[in-house]
Amino acid sequence: MTTTKTMSRPSLSEAASEGRIDAMEELISGGADLDSPDARGRTPILLAAAAGQYDAVALLIARGADIDRQDNTCLNPFLVGCTTGDLRLVRMMLDAGADLTRLTRFGGNGLTPASEKGFLEIVEELLVGTDINVNHTNGVGWTALIEAVILNDGGPRQQRIIELLLEHGADPLMTDKYGVTPRELALRHGYDEIAAIIEAAGG
Repeated sequence: MTTTKTMSRPSLSEAASEGRIDAMEELISGGADLDSPDARGRTPILLAAAAGQYDAVALLIARGADIDRQDNTCLNPFLVGCTTGDLRLVRMMLDAGADLTRLTRFGGNGLTPASEKGFLEIVEELLVGTDINVNHTNGVGWTALIEAVILNDGGPRQQRIIELLLEHGADPLMTDKYGVTPRELALRHGYDEIAAIIEAAGG
């Protein structure tokens, strides 16, 4: 006797994370909650964003998903893009009107991790195309400029990021919580080129 195994219907989160657009359309048409979180607070659009399923992200944006909602670790699609270097995702979220004041679990805005990790293209996108706060201070008392100085390798990409930050209003005299300036931090790390860039900007 032959038995037929019934395929279980995916949830919207499952379909979104796998980029199954037809299944998503069916689920949404059937009344699926666009913003239903999993146990970790991740909504379908966040799961799609983290998986690089851009068509799924676009569909959820078009259908009115909450693009700014954050999971249990404070991530949302925009912040995922900023922390992973996904320029396409960042641009999608900016075009959709992402809230630039949402913060990571460390208290930084999207510019903070992008500057720290050396994601030059994202830093430029945010500085040139948005009004994100370039002098925002995170939970440990660091600006994007300070993070760019002390949490990477001091190489050419970091030097360019620091130039961009300074060109777009980063305050070279804003210190860390111990009163140390970005230039002094650069010198302590042996980044003479960065120290010179900051000094030339008035730091």
